[in-house]
Amino acid sequence: MLAKRIIPCLDINKGRVVKGVHFENLRDAGDPIENALFYEKEGADELVFLDITASHEKRKTTLDLVRKVAECVFMPFTVGGGIRSAADIRELLLAGADKVSLNTVAVKSPKIITEASSIFGAQCIVVAIDAKRNRHTSHAPRSTERWQVYINGGRTSTGLDAVRWAEKAESLGAGEILLTSMDYDGTKDGYDVELTRAISDAVKIPVIASGGAGKTEDFHNIFVTTAATAALAASIFHYREIKIKTIKQYLKKKGIEVRV
Repeated sequence: MLAKRIIPCLDINKGRVVKGVHFENLRDAGDPIENALFYEKEGADELVFLDITASHEKRKTTLDLVRKVAECVFMPFTVGGGIRSAADIRELLLAGADKVSLNTVAVKSPKIITEASSIFGAQCIVVAIDAKRNRHTSHAPRSTERWQVYINGGRTSTGLDAVRWAEKAESLGAGEILLTSMDYDGTKDGYDVELTRAISDAVKIPVIASGGAGKTEDFHNIFVTTAATAALAASIFHYREIKIKTIKQYLKKKGIEVRV
């Protein structure tokens, strides 16, 4: 059995780590380099770095900051934000990223998933999906659209059904899905089990659950109730509310395979 992964996420805005609720009301959460070093020592399995305003501002991710973070960590390092081409992906990989996260560009130009996967390998192509429940279909049958995909840092609705988009991303060559529930983001009410289960049951590639972690039990719950292979969190780690080691020790006691 593959070990479940615990992944901190650095949401970057103007060179600083930030965190909000439902993608809004961002507040400062420290320096990216200091946080990266801390998570390296804490025993995080991977690190995700997302320049959350790059696509909206139509600019590239800051390569210099990516290089500095990459120099600090030895764990797998995923970078996303502002990617528009295979050349941009190459730049990020050369700057030290192990994987890249495609969100807005993947929706606008899905062929980039296939192109990037064929050039760099599917293992380093992550498709990030920011999904929000359609309230008018909350009691609709399973076959109808229940979660819609958003792009541009959660600012723009696409009309795409999240489950169908995940299936398409996999078919185009994505090696992993980073799934964020916009409804649960920053709430600390626990992960969106229903959304995560729907996506992880629909695809065969690994799914990272994101949005809503608030306590140690939330990590156990998402792993035993869905097929998610990793759990990502931000605020509880950035504000030092729960240690990664504590979560891993708890999961191990509960019979969940983790790297300690």
